[in-house]
Amino acid sequence: QVQLVESGGGLVQAGGSLRLSCAASGRTFSSYAMGWFRQAPGKEREFVSAINFSGADTYYADSVKGRFTISRDNAKNTVYLQMNSLKPEDTAVYYCAADGKIATMLSGYRGLDYWGKGTLVTVSS
Repeated sequence: QVQLVESGGGLVQAGGSLRLSCAASGRTFSSYAMGWFRQAPGKEREFVSAINFSGADTYYADSVKGRFTISRDNAKNTVYLQMNSLKPEDTAVYYCAADGKIATMLSGYRGLDYWGKGTLVTVSS
């Protein structure tokens, strides 16, 4: 069992930055691929970024490539999402997810092993 708790959301002006954190419980954190998804009001949850178990491989949605950076610290059981040059369209609830297979995470949000409850990011224009 893995529990995920996100933090770091808030209100920021367009062009600003935020860093999201996702703290995981359990001793098997390093065996999971980790990812970030987001869901804006009235829209379907969408993939943002993912990182493999070791941190060697990272993946991004085209909409955030070059602006967001995912990283993980397996010693701290934490995954991060550094978000720069934020835009109003980045406004959403951001969810952290864990899965045993990176391929599953890259295929979408359905069927992933574990989810956090989300943290709200609001970008004002």
